[in-house]
Order: sequence, then C-alpha cells, then structure tokens
Amino acid sequence: MTRKVFWDEPYRTTLDTVVTRVTGDLVQVESTIFFAFSGGQESDAGSLGGYPVIRAEKRGLDIVYTLPHAHSLRVGDAVTWQIDWARRYRLMRLHFAAEMVLQWVYQLRPGIERIGAHIAQDKARIDFASDVSLAPWFPEIESAAADLVKRDLPILTDFSDVPTQRRFWKVEGFATMACGGTHPRSTREIGALKLKRKNTGKGKERIEISLPDSPCVPA
Repeated sequence: MTRKVFWDEPYRTTLDTVVTRVTGDLVQVESTIFFAFSGGQESDAGSLGGYPVIRAEKRGLDIVYTLPHAHSLRVGDAVTWQIDWARRYRLMRLHFAAEMVLQWVYQLRPGIERIGAHIAQDKARIDFASDVSLAPWFPEIESAAADLVKRDLPILTDFSDVPTQRRFWKVEGFATMACGGTHPRSTREIGALKLKRKNTGKGKERIEISLPDSPCVPA
C-alpha cells in the first residue's frame, strides 16, 4: 500500500521512493507526495522519475499514476517525486477556505444540504440545495473568515480511523471536520477570501471562493 507522505508533510516538494508496480502506463510506488483527486480537491501536478504525471487516481487505499506511454520505469527502480509547489499551495489554501465557508453556512442555515464541491487552483466552489439566495450572508461570512485568519490558529490533522485511512482536521474553538485533503499549518495562511454567488438552476445555490492575495510560504 502506498504511503501517503503528503498528509504528514504537505509542504514537501520532493521525495525519493521506489517503484512497486508497473502495468503499461500505470505505475505505483512505495511512497508519495503527489495527491490524487479526492473530496473535490484536484490532483497535484508534477513528475515521477523525470516523467510528467498525466493522471493520479485513487484505487482503494492505493494511488495509481499514469505516465507517458514511452516511460521506461521498472519495478524496483529508485525514482524521485517533484511536485508543482505553487499549485499545491493554492489548492491547500483554497481547500481550507472552502471548508471554513462550509462551516459558517451550516451555522447560518441549519439543515442546509451540500450537494457538491470542487477545489481548483484558481478558485473553489461549494454547491447547496437551496431555494433561497445565500448572498445576504456573504458579508458576515467574509468578516468571520477575516477574524479567523487574523487569529492565526493551528490547523491540526490526524487519522480518525487508521485502517481505513479516514482523516480529519480540527481548529480549536472553530470546528472539526472529516477530510482527507491537504491543509496549511495555520488559518493565517488562507489570507483574505472573496465570495461570489452563482445560481446554477432551480433549487441550487453555488458559492465561489477566491483568494485575491498570494501569500508565499517557503516549501
């Protein structure tokens, strides 16, 4: 089973590992820092052994990576991971920004149902089942987010169930949520966020989250 180093060391950009399985273009490794699409968070970008990763896919508790057809990797090869740090850091920040917003929507609209989410490098979105516009709550949510960022609180992550690799994040005094994504160390790193409403159809409300600023934390 692939050891997922990105959970314990989300700021790591390189990692030496060993190829454990090769089936044509599909490659598996002993350990990885390359996150695969999950929970709405897009996959990382980067390379393995000098080859660009075309796709990363979760299969059970393992991750399978698709490399170019002409790759020459074999089982037992020592290889090095390289990931795109700028993309990873944007995804981490936007992921947690979306989860902050989700928690406040749950508080302001008890019983509302989340029906979708997507975290990309440029923005994040959360979809809700709602016949009522959520825009009137945006100023309150943005203000609460600014306060949480200013307080610079640690974002703690861990396993809730080790055998099934279920994970969670926790911010003392704010919330705890099941999540298997990658996260920053502190709420301060999220920076200012902006919300935009998008009506995607009857009974559906979408909140788009963007981060106008771009704090830089060394990898």
